Amino acid sequence: MHQYLFYIGDFPIRVYGLVLSLSIILATGVAYYFAKQDGRGWHEHIPDMGIYCGFAGLLGARLWDVFFFDWSYYQNHLTEIFNVWQGGMAIQGGVTLGVITGIIYCKKNNIDVIAMMDICAPAIILGQALGRCANLLNGDAFGAPTGGNFGIIYPSTTLAYHTYGAQPLWPAEVWEGQLDMVIFALLLIFRCRQHIKGQCFALYVMLYSAARFFLENFRGDYNNLIFDMFKSAQVTALIGFTIALIAFIWLQLRPNNHSSDNSAKK
Repeated sequence: MHQYLFYIGDFPIRVYGLVLSLSIILATGVAYYFAKQDGRGWHEHIPDMGIYCGFAGLLGARLWDVFFFDWSYYQNHLTEIFNVWQGGMAIQGGVTLGVITGIIYCKKNNIDVIAMMDICAPAIILGQALGRCANLLNGDAFGAPTGGNFGIIYPSTTLAYHTYGAQPLWPAEVWEGQLDMVIFALLLIFRCRQHIKGQCFALYVMLYSAARFFLENFRGDYNNLIFDMFKSAQVTALIGFTIALIAFIWLQLRPNNHSSDNSAKK
C-alpha cells in the first residue's frame, strides 16, 4: 500500500488522486460506449458531461462528508475542508451532486434525462468500484477492528492507523469495491433484457443502497448513530432504496410505459 508515487520538489503525487482521476476517465469511457451504442447521437456530449459531473461529484462527495460526518471537526478547521487526502469523500454526496449536474446538462441540451441516466448507471458504479481502490491505497473508508488476528493492518502514515493503530481492520472498502463490480455486471445483464426506461438507474440505486447498508456494519471511520439505530449512510441508503424500489415498480405498472430493449440495438 503506497500513498505516494513520487515527489516533485516537496509536492507529493498521490496514488489516491491518480486512481480517482482514472475512475472518472474510465467511467466516462464506458458511458460513451453505451451512449454510442444507443444510437441517438448523445455520445458526443459524454466527454463534456464526464468533466462537469466528475468535478461536481468530487465536490459533492467532499462537502457531504464534511457537513454530514465531520462538521464537528471542520467547523474549527475551515482551511482543511478541501484537504481530501486526509480522508473524507462520501460517495452518496458525489452521486447526488453528479446526477443533479447531469440532469441540468441534459435539460440544456435537449437530451432525454431518464434515458441518459439508464445509460450512465453502469458507468457510475464502475467508477465507484475504482474509487474504493483509491480509498484502500489512501487508508481511508476503512473498517472497524476485527477483534482477531485477521484483517488489514494499515501503514502508520494513514488515517486508519491514526484511528486504530496496528489493529487488524475489516476490509470494508475492498468488499464494497468487489460488490460494486458485481452490481456493474448485473446492470450489464439487465440492460440486455427488455425493460422499462428508467428501471436500469432505479436498479442501480437499489443494489448499491442494499450493499452499502450491509457494509456499514463493518465500517470504522465513523460511528455516530441516528436515533441510536443506524449510521447516517445507512439512513441515506434506506431512503434511496425505498425511493428506487417505488420508482422501479411504478415504471413497470404505469400505463403507456416505454420499454428500452438494448438487446435489439447493434
